[in-house]
Amino acid sequence: MTVSVVTGGAGAIGAVLVRSLADDGHHLRVIDNLSSGRREHLDGLPAAQARLRVADLLAPEAWRDEFVGADEVWHFAANPDIRKGTSETRTDLEQGTLATYNVLETARKADVRRILFSSSSVVYGLPTVFPTPEEYGPLLPQSLYGASKLASEGLMSAYSECYGLTSYIFRFANIIGPGMTHGVLYDFHEKLRKDPAKLQVLGDGRQAKSYLRTEDCVAAMRFVAGHARDRVNVFNLGTRDRISVREIAEKVVAAHGGTARIEYTGGERGWPGDVPQQLLGIERLVRLGWTPPLSSAEAVDRTIAEMVRARA
Repeated sequence: MTVSVVTGGAGAIGAVLVRSLADDGHHLRVIDNLSSGRREHLDGLPAAQARLRVADLLAPEAWRDEFVGADEVWHFAANPDIRKGTSETRTDLEQGTLATYNVLETARKADVRRILFSSSSVVYGLPTVFPTPEEYGPLLPQSLYGASKLASEGLMSAYSECYGLTSYIFRFANIIGPGMTHGVLYDFHEKLRKDPAKLQVLGDGRQAKSYLRTEDCVAAMRFVAGHARDRVNVFNLGTRDRISVREIAEKVVAAHGGTARIEYTGGERGWPGDVPQQLLGIERLVRLGWTPPLSSAEAVDRTIAEMVRARA
């Protein structure tokens, strides 16, 4: 039986990964501080197969024993909210970069040979090439969150080369689905819940990005993990297209009855550090043999329908 440690495994993406691994017979050791993760995301998993350790990655003494005898670590724990890190500047340094160092150092000492990491498209900063391939550079992040992800990628690469680990770095597009606690869809639904007559949209609405469903993100990662064989494996995960914030706002308003007035604050960015245009090149992923089953618009439509049903 494969023993898998999943940091952030009670989060919106991590919990879907945990269930996917459990379905294939993995033994799961989940580490989560529950700052954004939820215990209920892991409900129904057999206690003999999956256990949750509530702990902070900044305190390795509280969780390092979970790495003993493990075959792999899926490192998903991080601050999930880019805007929060802009106002609380130590957040991404601590919950991102330093937490990643602790995970890698603990894995090295426990002789865990495989590390899989959730990075982000924001490491590219403001690219001038679309779709943006993995080889694009220089990488100049616009946010502290992006800087933390890029620093963590550097640590992943260095530990792999210095200590013989095999690492997988997944640069996510916008990942959406059940259990979200932030992001444009979540924000729009919350705003309309509080004021059904008006939806304020940050920026001019022309920001456009690609959106991938959580379950498809997990399927892509697991496919890559089963087929890519380099010492350091870097893959973009997204769709071939993108959708604008204006289109998303109109879809959300329509799903809530179509009467709300949409107001834009103006400017090409929604907030400082925002990347207004994103479209990842996924040819490396496609060449390996995996293609996203939904377009960005289809992923958004499915998620909106789920959120409306959940809040009915």
